[in-house]
Amino acid sequence: MNRTWAMYMAVAGIAALAGYWWSEAGLVTGVAEETRQINVEANALIGKPRPEFVLPDLEGRPHGPADWSGKVLVLNFWAKWCPPCLVEIPVFMRLQEKYGKRGLQFVGIALHTPEEVREFVSTKGINYPILTGEIDVIRVAELYGNRVGALPYTVIIDRQQQVAFIRRGPLSEKEAEREINSLL
Repeated sequence: MNRTWAMYMAVAGIAALAGYWWSEAGLVTGVAEETRQINVEANALIGKPRPEFVLPDLEGRPHGPADWSGKVLVLNFWAKWCPPCLVEIPVFMRLQEKYGKRGLQFVGIALHTPEEVREFVSTKGINYPILTGEIDVIRVAELYGNRVGALPYTVIIDRQQQVAFIRRGPLSEKEAEREINSLL
């Protein structure tokens, strides 16, 4: 993990803890409103055209969402050091296997360099493409409404290239399957 991202996560963590403590103590009243506003901004992307981006895969080849046009595309932002992210990966692998022939495509977007995740992806046998980057992944996540750097962060794009669903935090298999089935 690079220092920029580490600093970003440290500040976000301190702010979250401070916000929790202060709100529990009754000292800050704006924390809930800020959280609500962030959710409103992310959800405002639903029904809008997907933002375009280009990130490298594990071999350094550039890819973007247009590579999977016509499919239901699930973008999942994750990191190796994120426990809920690691819980989601096997779920997403099962769903990719189950629905891939019907036009579903998962794409993992790792907050790492290719070198940092290549062995991990191989060992886990991840059956969907992985794109990588560090600060560029943060920028792409922000394009998709993730202003706070939450991980995992999942965006589902329909066959018409419209943002259909956004989840900050873990996505259960049941909910993922329900959203995917509604779009296939």
